[in-house]
Amino acid sequence: MASPQLIPSHSSFNHRASINPNSSNPSLSSPNLKPISKPSSLLQWRKFQRFTSLRCSASSFPEKHRMNSAKSDDVVELPLFPLPLVLFPGAVLPLQIFEFRYRIMMHTLLHTDLRFGVIYSDAETGISGVGCVGEIVRHERLADDRFFLICKGEERFRITDLVRTKPYIVAEVDWLEDRPSVDDEDLEGLANEVESCMKDVIRLSNRLNGKLEKEVKDLRKNHFPTPFSFFVGSTFEGAPREQQALLELECSAARLKREKETLRNTLNYLSAASALKDVFPSSRRWV
Repeated sequence: MASPQLIPSHSSFNHRASINPNSSNPSLSSPNLKPISKPSSLLQWRKFQRFTSLRCSASSFPEKHRMNSAKSDDVVELPLFPLPLVLFPGAVLPLQIFEFRYRIMMHTLLHTDLRFGVIYSDAETGISGVGCVGEIVRHERLADDRFFLICKGEERFRITDLVRTKPYIVAEVDWLEDRPSVDDEDLEGLANEVESCMKDVIRLSNRLNGKLEKEVKDLRKNHFPTPFSFFVGSTFEGAPREQQALLELECSAARLKREKETLRNTLNYLSAASALKDVFPSSRRWV
């Protein structure tokens, strides 16, 4: 089942990484890098059946990058994975680890905390300043010292300082939480509107692809608005910069409103494709 083309809001195209945006990351543009699929998409709700490959680099970082020289007593340090994808709280991420520096990191993690930071990075914008903790919930070590991992997204973080970049990146971070909503913001109503838009997109996309008309089941599954907003963001496969912008928002209402706009733009796109299909019905694929 094909995913529809997501049409993000115009503001998403102005999003820029906040750490070292001027340097490119050669490993991210390497033909040896296999694209990493998200654990779910807007029209695909099944679990991953295969692992994806990981190769990333810390070469875009200077050896010393001090953002905040003052250290508190409760400083949190995280090893980081720069990846061309965005991990959201609650999402599942399968990985295959084969690069030497990250095999070293895995040996350390499996004897300590089982937690690392997933941070979005691409060759154009560099490494972002906000990421999500990935906790290893299952792993398998192979004979050649590669690792298969299943990770789950936990809390978000903001990088405040870089501790080191070799053999892998370690950063000091602050935890990032949504601000309390103001009294006049109806989060439940917004979440219900977003769910309704998602269902409309799924129905129309299925129709365009000749799929059987099936009732779209409950997508919220009793999730509160904030975790539901993260779930929705995780389904925007193919639009990582828009996902990064959603991850960085510190307001659930703002995140849901932006997701609703993206879904409505996508619905308009699908409606136009449906109209074209009615005029030119011989085309096999429309989304």
